[in-house]
Amino acid sequence: MAERKPTQNDRILAHLRAGESISALEALDRYGCFRLASRINDLKNQGYVIGSKRWKTPGGATIARYNLIAEPEGQVEMSLDAE
Repeated sequence: MAERKPTQNDRILAHLRAGESISALEALDRYGCFRLASRINDLKNQGYVIGSKRWKTPGGATIARYNLIAEPEGQVEMSLDAE
């Protein structure tokens, strides 16, 4: 049976699990994800606790960075090493 290709959610979750935070621009650049807030919402709906910090750029845009606070109870970690 063929291995499942990691989804954007899988890749973003692995990024967050590595202790890294992520912004929409980074998600677009690294994972081709145009809608990070939707992917974060998907993960929250799966029980992940994800925090965000918002700030304004000098140009007035509001930017959010997301970070993983807690895993869902009973969650088994998935490795993306075997692609």
